[in-house]
Amino acid sequence: MGFEGEYIRFNEPYNPIEERERLAGPDFAIQHGLDPSLRDLTYSIVVMAKHYIALEAYVEVQSRDEFGKVNHALCAAIRKLLKDYLTLVAQLEHQLMTNTSFTLHLLNLHVKQTAHMMSHLYSLAQEVLRRNSMLEDDLDESDDLSDVDQIIENLREGKDAGAIGGRKVCKGGQVLGLITSRLATLAGDPAARTLLSNLLREASRPYLAMLNEWLHRGAIRDPHAEFLIKEQKSIRREGLEQDYTDEYWEKRYTIREDAVPPQLDLVKEKVLLAGKYLNVVRECGGVDVASTVTNAPLTVDDPRFIDNVQDAYTHSNERLMKLLLTTHSLPARLRSLKHYFFLDRSDFFSYFLELSTSELRKPARLVNTGKLQSLLDIVLRQPGTVAAEDPFKEDIKVTMNEVSLTNWLMRIVNVTGLDVDAGNTSINNLLTPAVQPSATDDKDIKGFDALVFDYAVPFPLSLVISRVTLTRYQLLFRYLLSLRHLETLLVDSWVEHDKAATWQHRSSNSRIEMWKRKAWTLRARMLVFVQQLLYFCTAEVIEPNWQSLMGRLGERKEGTEDVCSKRTVDELMQDHVDFLATCLKECMLTNSKLLRIQAKVINTCTMFANYTPVLSRYLQAADADLSKDKDGTAKASAKAPSTASKAVKASDSERVVEHDAKKLDTMVETLDKYEYHFSRHLKMLLDMLNYLAATETVVFLGLCARLSTAAEGGGPDARVG
Repeated sequence: MGFEGEYIRFNEPYNPIEERERLAGPDFAIQHGLDPSLRDLTYSIVVMAKHYIALEAYVEVQSRDEFGKVNHALCAAIRKLLKDYLTLVAQLEHQLMTNTSFTLHLLNLHVKQTAHMMSHLYSLAQEVLRRNSMLEDDLDESDDLSDVDQIIENLREGKDAGAIGGRKVCKGGQVLGLITSRLATLAGDPAARTLLSNLLREASRPYLAMLNEWLHRGAIRDPHAEFLIKEQKSIRREGLEQDYTDEYWEKRYTIREDAVPPQLDLVKEKVLLAGKYLNVVRECGGVDVASTVTNAPLTVDDPRFIDNVQDAYTHSNERLMKLLLTTHSLPARLRSLKHYFFLDRSDFFSYFLELSTSELRKPARLVNTGKLQSLLDIVLRQPGTVAAEDPFKEDIKVTMNEVSLTNWLMRIVNVTGLDVDAGNTSINNLLTPAVQPSATDDKDIKGFDALVFDYAVPFPLSLVISRVTLTRYQLLFRYLLSLRHLETLLVDSWVEHDKAATWQHRSSNSRIEMWKRKAWTLRARMLVFVQQLLYFCTAEVIEPNWQSLMGRLGERKEGTEDVCSKRTVDELMQDHVDFLATCLKECMLTNSKLLRIQAKVINTCTMFANYTPVLSRYLQAADADLSKDKDGTAKASAKAPSTASKAVKASDSERVVEHDAKKLDTMVETLDKYEYHFSRHLKMLLDMLNYLAATETVVFLGLCARLSTAAEGGGPDARVG
């Protein structure tokens, strides 16, 4: 029992008051003069007393609150064994008192099996204490910051900062792993195997209770941080609307790698996903938290242990898939996003642009977003449009992003390396361009270039349509809008060329007529370029990938139940991310070189379209026939005003009437510059696309064939738009 006697005493250095010395156990000194054979026999018996003292101190220390439920259960099991040991000591004392033939040799025979058990218990306890750094004098200070996330979490919860640091504690899954490891090492010893199996069974009961709570309710009751799943309580679903890093889904629940017992090592990912899925269902009110978990394994040696994890994973996946696809209509939500962000069946959007043209021509900082939102609401409620039947039209909002599309994309590409691998995009950095939109080149950006839609997504759909994926939708929307707007500008130029009297009049100067045909040809080439690029992005990139995504979501008529049972929510989320990444890549928005070249071509086209009214005034001054009769010219111009010419003030048109032969040289020089830059940058774009088609994706081959018509001159009739 560890008490000193007359002939057996503690060794001098031992101090029973010191906790560390009691945990290691005392060495005993036997009085001199004892027979050598009896001395050796006594030493072999007295070792049990050392083990008993150490185990008693171990149970006292490890039963403290900070060591967790698994250590408490292990201590309870050891306490039962120590109670049996004391019962044996009492029986042996009775034998000594009543049996005169009871000798030291008989005592040794009676305690042989118990000494073996105490030796294994002592060895296990010492290993746990060593992992807790409770036997060494100098603790490893590096362990103080072994879990930075946990320290930050404790600080957020208002815990005392001084109590956060300290030694690393062996608890939970680590203790179970240690017992399992020793069980495998001592598999050839039947007594040790029986002892350790019993300890593992008892110690795993609280761990299995936490596991069943997680698997069947999606909740964590882990006050001592010993379960294999770690919860970051500071990350809440209320922050999903501003979460550009998918933090809620990726970081709210994570695996503690050092707390995974060997029995769960192969299924730890399924354990994580099963609880995450069910947690989402529970937060939507789909789990009865008051119910008790029944018919679940209570110990790790239960034969249903692995099947319980697999069944829980399958069940929670089916419930969340059904919640997303059926209850919250995920496919319908995605179709709604396609209408608004990919301009699919966009009759409402054309009407919206027509109503808001005057507002969108202003600098972005002066645009009244409230007025734009009102106009959008009016358009969305117009009967007969696709948006009128959309049940989610209230979720679409108008915002202005004062960073130009090219600068925004260049920041993303430079930060995350999208041009290297669009499929493995680091989404954590997509926040950068959205929150830091201050670029010197963008201070005069127009409303058309800054217009972007936002979309409110309720939980749990916000897990699939997160802020990160919504940012990708916005990138594609702004790109398609820029092409649509440029197409409108070029069509207005075509109307100007086709209707205005200055362009319709057949001049007696052949040089002017040649210049007109050259301008018509260039405008036609630009229009072909924009239309073919827009068709490629919508019909050959977005639509096929969209149909593929809908097929994987189970939009076929065969039924959704098979999809729910065969596919996981994480696969669904990855399919959605892959769809957007593929669209961005094939729309040439993830390659920095393509972005630069494409921006130059589009800027050239935009400048030419905006310069058309100026060219009309120059043409009026350069053509001697038109400048002869001021009144006649003014009347001819006024009869057929075009949409583009409306932007020119009447006073400007009336002012440029005097004949100026030098204007023709200026016109020729200006048009040559536009044609040179357009042809040069278009050729660079085609060369780059051909190279990428040969090295990365063949999708660009079709685009090269389409854009080659713009490079060749746009056909025999240059005036056809």
